[in-house]
Amino acid sequence: MACSADHWAFSFGVLGNIASFIVFLSPLPTFYTIYKKKTAEGYQSIPYVIALFSSMLWIYYAFLKTNTTLLITSNSFGVFIETIYVGFYLFYAPKKSRVQTINMLMLSVVGGFGAIILVTQFLFKGAVRGQVVGWICLVFSLCVFVAPLGIVRKVIKTKSVEYMPLLLSVFLTLSAVMWFFYGLLLKDINIAAPNILGFIFGILQMILYTIYSKKQKAILKEQKLPEIQKPAVVVVDENTNNMKFPKLRQEQIIDIVRLGLMVCSEKVHAASCPHGTTCAPKVENEDPKLQTMD
Repeated sequence: MACSADHWAFSFGVLGNIASFIVFLSPLPTFYTIYKKKTAEGYQSIPYVIALFSSMLWIYYAFLKTNTTLLITSNSFGVFIETIYVGFYLFYAPKKSRVQTINMLMLSVVGGFGAIILVTQFLFKGAVRGQVVGWICLVFSLCVFVAPLGIVRKVIKTKSVEYMPLLLSVFLTLSAVMWFFYGLLLKDINIAAPNILGFIFGILQMILYTIYSKKQKAILKEQKLPEIQKPAVVVVDENTNNMKFPKLRQEQIIDIVRLGLMVCSEKVHAASCPHGTTCAPKVENEDPKLQTMD
């Protein structure tokens, strides 16, 4: 039974690695957009800084435990790719955002991680040390899943999904499922517990994306400029050889009637004149007295 549990744990760990790799790569479209715009304004670096810090903590925890090689592989890749993301963000970020990101890096990665290593190495020993580090990892894993809630708040406030990475939400949810079963089969609550919240937040983000993307499309459709009215075109039906005329406006009908009356009056006037002569137009007097004088 134990061998079977270890086998399933290994399988879910491999799937968790694959899902985690995709999670780490999913922000690539976001950074490609930043590259095209040549600015990171409107985007946040918090998720990437926290993800970097969390990956470093999980590597430290994995070295304190046994049978956690798959944790080392996935989080080593996480440290590598998140470092690239943070550096890329710093290059294109406005001055204010750049300063805030550097402060977060110094506070969490340098100061926080260094302090955790020193405290746990000197104050705790053996299994207790692993347990303490595990609880710290659990807390900061929850922060990784909670960090995108800032983007969720922005989506609700602006009613726009422009800055919400959908791929990240989808694969975070899948990754949470895989690592939950991995931790459950290893009977490691520090691995399993935070992924429950990760799954819930992932589903929440996908629901919000679906709702506000539809609303955004509806708004854009309403704001679309009206098309230029095309001139009326006569359509000939080849099957019935009948002419199909489009509906005319009232002004167009009046103009057509006036034009027809003018043409008819000219024809009648020309027919009443002698050949080769020009007739003066007949003036009708409205006053009956003038008509009797003639």
